[in-house]
Amino acid sequence: MTKSKSPTPQEVHRSAIVIDTHVDTPQRFVDEQFDLGDPLKGGNFNLETARKGNLGAEFFSIWVDPAVYKDHEARRTLVLIDAVKQQVAKHSDQMEFVTSSAGIEQAHREHKLAALMGIEGGHSIENSLALLRQFYALGVRYMTLTWANSNGWADSSGDADDASVPHTEQGLSEFGKDVVYEMNRLGMMVDVSHVSDKTFYRTLNISRAPVIASHSSARALCDAPRNMTDDMLRTIALYGGPNSKGGVVMVNFYSAFLSQDYRNAQKAIEPEVDKKVAELKAKAKAEGRDKTPEGRAALQDEIDKLQRSYADQIPRPPLSILIDHIDHIAKVAGVDHVGLGSDFDGIQGQLPEGIDSPADLPKITEALMARGYSPEDCRKILGGNLLRVFHEVEAISKQLQAEERPRITEKQPFDKK
Repeated sequence: MTKSKSPTPQEVHRSAIVIDTHVDTPQRFVDEQFDLGDPLKGGNFNLETARKGNLGAEFFSIWVDPAVYKDHEARRTLVLIDAVKQQVAKHSDQMEFVTSSAGIEQAHREHKLAALMGIEGGHSIENSLALLRQFYALGVRYMTLTWANSNGWADSSGDADDASVPHTEQGLSEFGKDVVYEMNRLGMMVDVSHVSDKTFYRTLNISRAPVIASHSSARALCDAPRNMTDDMLRTIALYGGPNSKGGVVMVNFYSAFLSQDYRNAQKAIEPEVDKKVAELKAKAKAEGRDKTPEGRAALQDEIDKLQRSYADQIPRPPLSILIDHIDHIAKVAGVDHVGLGSDFDGIQGQLPEGIDSPADLPKITEALMARGYSPEDCRKILGGNLLRVFHEVEAISKQLQAEERPRITEKQPFDKK
């Protein structure tokens, strides 16, 4: 009897529904008039590279810079949402806007890129459950509770040690707990990337559905506050309500979250970079350019270019460091609890060697199979695990909506501290 031939890494990759849970390209749509049909022009993500990498679904990150768009967070959020939808409409022959796990599977059958959205930073809802519901109605299917800034109802890892920033007592305020419950009820995935450790554990205890970390890595391999400790990895795998198979951690491709050597080199040049940034801010203030969102956005663009110029001086770590993080999470939490959250266009050139765009995603499958991962496990990591969690969140949403519970009102942000 002829023994069946094992599938090649290329065949396994082509057979998978590949899902990336975090790309920051919407800012480019708005600020640079970038079109997904264009060449990359210094970025990481476009339709050509997505097609070459067999990318099946992409969550476009709706991120609002809280410093630049202070008091205009919801408006900027809406502008970015509209920009994603405009791109889908323009490229409807290659993309499909979807809002469900079934939609991802349908787009895959039609050989189209499933376009989804996730809000990065709870400040976008401006302390309003009504806005949260409306963002869901517009198609947002996950929300990162915080970005690098604490927002009054959830604490961020970005300022957890800053005594000048107000923090909650338990990691979530009473309103923060209502946000998590309302996300569960709506069917919006709760994202714990960026949150403080205290907020992470409080959220896991509160959520009635499994949670995701849309773009985080392993702290045991790189000591960044944004990364997950081994205990956090095990916890996210175990929690999610009765009969849940647990949540999933999507590995971030940013070199400073992957390589301790890269992170140490980055810290070594930090004082010089901070000095240059302070000079740019002082100049902008003297010229009055810090008074408007447009002026602050232009200043932030200058800062980004400055920081990028310094980062480009640090050697990129090898691709193997990215695989190490996937492997570590699979070993600690289980292979059912790890996926991909690239952070493309949010980190630009600060990526491991050989990873420059979605076109390079097949290299991950090849490297995983070289380490002994089975075709089935590779398909889970590439997208199956996220799809499973999305299914669960939708099912729990239906259960919660059928329950008799007191209505959550807009009064709560003012009554609850």
